[in-house]
Amino acid sequence: MTEEQQVFLKHIQKQGLKRTAQRDLILDTFLRTEAHLSSEDLYRLVQQEDPTIGQTTVYRTLKLLTEAGLAREVRFGDGRTHYEHNYKHQHHDHMICSECGKIIEFYSAELEALQDAMAAKHRFEVKEHLLRIIGVCADCRRARKQAEHPEAAVPLKVRLASARSPR
Repeated sequence: MTEEQQVFLKHIQKQGLKRTAQRDLILDTFLRTEAHLSSEDLYRLVQQEDPTIGQTTVYRTLKLLTEAGLAREVRFGDGRTHYEHNYKHQHHDHMICSECGKIIEFYSAELEALQDAMAAKHRFEVKEHLLRIIGVCADCRRARKQAEHPEAAVPLKVRLASARSPR
């Protein structure tokens, strides 16, 4: 049994709940997936392995995973709650592409230091913080640029050669 499985088992036992094959599968599926999953995303993954598991069971198990400290709720401005691994995972922040939804995780010691300095300046005790930076990723900017200037997508040598060729 992995450390995460032990943490989960201990938590559900404290809650007066039993270990079930369904909860085990949901936990294992969550732990195998490094993506930011909504309950619907996790439900679809679990359904591939056991179609008898209901969406309510997945949702309730995600809540148990969050309470146990194995998962953390994150919101990216799309109206859905996503879950990411929390147990023994380093703090990080997120950049979210407003066009394709791509999520980039990053850590910045400079931002952390600035946050601590601002909190100290205002005599504020930080319990936790969440930083979301919304913008447009490099892939979407590149695709937009190519759509606006399709001739730029053709290599320069090809453009020069076709410009020189007699018509």
